[in-house]
Amino acid sequence: MHDGIRRFVVIWAAQLLSIIGSSLTGFVLGVWVYQRNGSATEFVLIMLCAVLPEVLLSPLAGSLADRWDRRRMLMVADAGAAAVTGALALLLVLGSPEVWHVYVITVAGAVFGTFHMAAYHAMMPLIMPQRHLGRANGLMQVADSVKIAAPLLAGTLLVTVGVTGVVVIDLVTFLVTRVVMFAVRLPREVTRPGAAAAPEPLRGDLLFGWRHLRARRGLFQLVVVLAAYNLFFGMSGVLVQPLILSFGSAAVLGALMFAGGAGVFAGGLVLSAWGGPRRRVRGVAVFVALGGALLALHSLAPSPWLIAVVAPAFLFTLPFVQGTGMTVLQVKTDPAALGRVLSTVRALTQTATVLTYLAAGPLADRVFEPMLAPGGALSGTLGAVIGTGEGRGIAAIFLITGLCLVLLAPLAYLQPRLRKVESELPDAEDVHAPAEPAAGRGEAGPGTDVAHVAQGDSDAALSRP
Repeated sequence: MHDGIRRFVVIWAAQLLSIIGSSLTGFVLGVWVYQRNGSATEFVLIMLCAVLPEVLLSPLAGSLADRWDRRRMLMVADAGAAAVTGALALLLVLGSPEVWHVYVITVAGAVFGTFHMAAYHAMMPLIMPQRHLGRANGLMQVADSVKIAAPLLAGTLLVTVGVTGVVVIDLVTFLVTRVVMFAVRLPREVTRPGAAAAPEPLRGDLLFGWRHLRARRGLFQLVVVLAAYNLFFGMSGVLVQPLILSFGSAAVLGALMFAGGAGVFAGGLVLSAWGGPRRRVRGVAVFVALGGALLALHSLAPSPWLIAVVAPAFLFTLPFVQGTGMTVLQVKTDPAALGRVLSTVRALTQTATVLTYLAAGPLADRVFEPMLAPGGALSGTLGAVIGTGEGRGIAAIFLITGLCLVLLAPLAYLQPRLRKVESELPDAEDVHAPAEPAAGRGEAGPGTDVAHVAQGDSDAALSRP
């Protein structure tokens, strides 16, 4: 086995364990707040506290990931997150914490998590040989299945070991991750690929990722597609639990959430074994359209059997959209700029997620649910197709967002810069590839960075009509 592949798998497995612990803690804290006050608004506020720091701090985190040693940055971020979790454990031991304590802890954990993700996502593509990046992103997407399926395991642990026990498990996973990151040896070109170059002033560096993407129209359009995908998919993702509870019990909800997680897990495994389509942009468009059709099918009937089929099928497509799109961005981005560029991508796509959190509830409760109630404005038209009554307004949102994804796919593929981005933009340097002999560098000369020369040619090509 290639050393890079071995390192990737070891680090990925340790990080997956940490994600499991953090997902369990996040879920039980939400349950604790909801059980204490019965407020859906406070429950949603926890989700916003977990996402907003990433939107606001990702550019700074990405800049630091390209300036500092990425492994050390990851380990420091993990230590900070562990300290936050330890503070939560102490509050639980000393007495019942207040709700505002949970908000502060969630924000603090999300801040450290933002810096962790910036270092992690900048480093991991360089550990794996470039030809295997599609498979690597398949494994990275497997983590999403853990987040979706966490409620089932967390519910069991909540009954057996309580909130304090779940937090202790989370602390143990932090310890394991830190030991693994300390033990695995990583080459300098992975942890500090741009150390030889003088960094830009920090203030200007914060906008580097934005300027980089804007100068490469095809990559920018790909990020817009991924953000739109997050917006439409996220709208339904936030509302899937209320949809299921409108016709099923809590036990049915748990079983269907687990089935959905299994769909993501299977999709990630298939992507990791296959590596993804050869023509990646076309593959993203195909899976966006397929996923949109499956999302729209959620609306056909208030049936757990329908959801049991279409939800895992839809979530199976998710890794192929997000993982394949991420592979294109990684392949086309210089290793020294991965932190800034990928953090900007995360900020943009997570902004769409925040908009989803803010809009989903009001759209369901104040617009579509009343319109699809018996005698509502849409009861005789759309209601004749998907039914009327409790949950049918949410089903209408599934139908609309699914159709929007079906429409998004061809609109994206019709953009020439996006469709041709894989051929117009040169691939970034593969840190695992053997160095080219000086004679093979043509007119660039022995002291010139070939990747930067190729990138300049690419920018000139993009400026032509």
